[in-house]
Amino acid sequence: MTTSRSVTLLDYGMCNMLNVARAFERAGADLKVTEDPRDAATAERLVVPGVGAFGDSMIEVTRRGHGDAIRAFAETGRPLLGICVGMQILFEGSEEFGDSPGLGVIAGRVMAVPPRTTAGISQRVPHIGWNELLLPPSRNTWDGTMMQSQASGPPAVYFVHSFVPHPTDPTDRLADFDYGGHRLCAAIKRDNITATQFHPERSGEVGLALLASFVGS
Repeated sequence: MTTSRSVTLLDYGMCNMLNVARAFERAGADLKVTEDPRDAATAERLVVPGVGAFGDSMIEVTRRGHGDAIRAFAETGRPLLGICVGMQILFEGSEEFGDSPGLGVIAGRVMAVPPRTTAGISQRVPHIGWNELLLPPSRNTWDGTMMQSQASGPPAVYFVHSFVPHPTDPTDRLADFDYGGHRLCAAIKRDNITATQFHPERSGEVGLALLASFVGS
């Protein structure tokens, strides 16, 4: 385990970088914010944030040369964190505004948040607000993951989204949440890759604890 707390935050024009950067600094990161995809090659930890539409984000990621850089970094074994749309673009594609291809780092697709509960009652989309994280059926514990500091109880985190990833492999699911009786994916982890649909930078002390765990990984 490295003792460095170096974190590289990729800016591809589709994120509120100030809020994310401040949260990482509060979490103890030695932070570098960059628009240069070449910086990913030397990063110790890479963060891919994002807000807005999947397709627009992929256009910017591709146009600025970040797509290949993210894929290459994912293969290094060094810690990679995706946040919100930065999580979604790691998948193979999305149904938002048609069929949009993603980076294909994680198998699965991004699909709409269900507009009705399992009882058939209309529910708000986008899903906005606080919701508790749940252990997925494929996991018995959060030990050894970014979530391990939350093992004492179900943490509440902040969501703003209309679409949600559906990993092909259920063991990629790190955390779930319940929305209208639907169990949906809140976070994933595969090897060195972790990603969250929720916003840690807007999730108070719980979010800061999660970011600090990533910074210390």
